[in-house]
Amino acid sequence: MQPSGKQTVRDRMEAKLTAAFTPQFLNVIDESHKHAGHVGHEGGAGHGGETHFRVQIVAPGFSGKSRIERHRAVNTLLAEEIAGGVHALALDIKAPGE
Repeated sequence: MQPSGKQTVRDRMEAKLTAAFTPQFLNVIDESHKHAGHVGHEGGAGHGGETHFRVQIVAPGFSGKSRIERHRAVNTLLAEEIAGGVHALALDIKAPGE
């Protein structure tokens, strides 16, 4: 969490993913700095960045689900963040043992 007490987009995404999927592993990476100057970067999400993220998650709830079903579940969960300025979301979604 930011020192000011205001939750970042990353913090919100991490909290939602943790609550929804109870992951064994979760890493939400803000890669916005790699996209400085690209369309969708400047001022995104109202935080001067926070527009490009990579999510790495391993959770039992993804067992038996197709890649499309996994992506759809995460995109649906994070719809508010995507609508609010997240320009790119790279997903690495696995079930335990994959």
